[in-house]
Amino acid sequence: MSKEYNFKEIEEKLLKEWEENKIYKTEEDKSKEKFYTLEMFPYPSGKIHMGHVRNYLIGDVINRFYRMKGKNTLHPMGWDAFGMPAENAAIKSGVHPAKWTYDNINYMKEEMKRLGFSYDWDREVATCNPDYYKWNQWIFLKMYEKGIVYRKSAVVNWCPNDKTVLANEQVIEGRCWRCDTPVVQKEIPSWFVKITAYAEELLEDLKKLEGKWPKAVLTMQENWIGKSVGATAKFKIDGFDEYLEIFTTRPDTIYGTTFMAIAPEHPLALKLAEGTPYEDEIKKFVNKYLSMSTKDRNIVEEKEGVFTGRYAINPLNNKKIPIYVANYILWGYGTGAIMAVPAHDERDFEFAKKYNIPVIPVIKPEDTEWDFDKEAYTGAGILINSNSFDGLHSTEAKKKITEELEKRGLGKETVNYRLRDWNISRQRYWGTPIPIIYCDKCGVVPVPEEDLPVILPEDVEFTGKGNPLETNEDFVNTTCPKCKGKAKRETDTMDTFVDSSWYFLRYTDPHNDKKPFDKEKAEYWMPVDVYIGGIEHAVLHLLYSRFFTKFLRDIGLIDIDEPFEKLITQGMVLKKWISIEKLLEILEVDENISIDELKEL
Repeated sequence: MSKEYNFKEIEEKLLKEWEENKIYKTEEDKSKEKFYTLEMFPYPSGKIHMGHVRNYLIGDVINRFYRMKGKNTLHPMGWDAFGMPAENAAIKSGVHPAKWTYDNINYMKEEMKRLGFSYDWDREVATCNPDYYKWNQWIFLKMYEKGIVYRKSAVVNWCPNDKTVLANEQVIEGRCWRCDTPVVQKEIPSWFVKITAYAEELLEDLKKLEGKWPKAVLTMQENWIGKSVGATAKFKIDGFDEYLEIFTTRPDTIYGTTFMAIAPEHPLALKLAEGTPYEDEIKKFVNKYLSMSTKDRNIVEEKEGVFTGRYAINPLNNKKIPIYVANYILWGYGTGAIMAVPAHDERDFEFAKKYNIPVIPVIKPEDTEWDFDKEAYTGAGILINSNSFDGLHSTEAKKKITEELEKRGLGKETVNYRLRDWNISRQRYWGTPIPIIYCDKCGVVPVPEEDLPVILPEDVEFTGKGNPLETNEDFVNTTCPKCKGKAKRETDTMDTFVDSSWYFLRYTDPHNDKKPFDKEKAEYWMPVDVYIGGIEHAVLHLLYSRFFTKFLRDIGLIDIDEPFEKLITQGMVLKKWISIEKLLEILEVDENISIDELKEL
């Protein structure tokens, strides 16, 4: 009798038995205590690598442990299946995104089954399936009803040659990654989700997650939300009927304002320079920075700016202050304009020194001397050069000066958040169609719920230029649900982060065709007891998931405040190790390595 252990034969036999008998099928038994284990679902790129295996193995071990302890366990898997790679494959090789995606799903699913993970495949979801994205559209309509979704213009990276919007990662040194054309910043109408309506609750509820989520993730979300308490102030523009509104956390320094600075994208940037000797220079400066992505602007080190030829009036001492367009001011932060106080802000100090702008100290340190010609003093202290507020401590002066601004109708106490509303519009094909119709007579009309889903048409052209959905006239041209007249569909699709912002809830009731999920089933299984995934998702996916949970709670679909009870960020498998193992593409591993040995690696 051979003593050789034929693990291949045993593995194949057991895997077949497990699948046929569905030993990991989830029971709907509410008399049992539940345990919901979830790993962040993958994008179906076509291959499983060791980073995936490590993530899924952690969840597999946890699920098996609680299963053996008698818990009723839920351990599902699915596919974050919309996204740019499928569309790029269509442009490059002519393979339709749907075929490319589903072929990859089938391949990766077989790899996962080969690894023997304890998934209930009956609960599998793919976000590119109309049965799933129908509910993305339904949630969008509910947000629209509640005023949480709205439309406004947004600045995007635009390739003039391809006539398409580019993601930040598609802008390489200011040029289009595909055709090498210089990229410009362009305003186009976009759909936004008002996540800022939940900013305070998203911030406060981080306290509920202390000790359950990694401290680093909580800190990252707190900083991303970025709550600041300060004041808004209005500076009248000399010779105009308009004001520059700014937000500052340091109203105590307002008397030290020696210039104003606005972002190149600010609507007043070009208007202010009209008819001045600085008009041409302003145009060149603005165009230079409009061709840069926000990402590139954030890493520009040298402060640059151009005088507009105009002045603003300080609301408290009526002094004229020059207005500059400056590269270190970003339109997406605050109001896109600042009161610049070089004596008490390092960036303003650097700019002032470069352009010979006066530095007027208005706060002196309590315990030391300070050379304001050498560097800015950014701490607290006693006010000087501030008229009637001289002698006050800066803490008290913040309150008094804010009250004075409010008294004059030129400012007020304000809570500001770094968090911005979420632009979900994407000028791409492979995503959830936005369920909106435009009618010349009726205006913006939401698609009626009974007409969902709005299905992606298959017959579109993938040229790399323009929006593919616009090439299908049968899709674009439709009938207005209100007046029955001629109308056009929205051709933008949703950001793929929408897909992953609630999928954990769909797993609780994945085949429901009447609603996103049954409330009783969701209440039994939610929240996810252990969620496993990379820390790189801390401020996008994880924040959006928390927001979606709170919105769905507010419309009565669930009763929980937070989606994930405990979070594990598993780290990354080093690329060097992956390359040594040739990514260990799972179906091509050395036949002398068993599945269990592979997992142990």
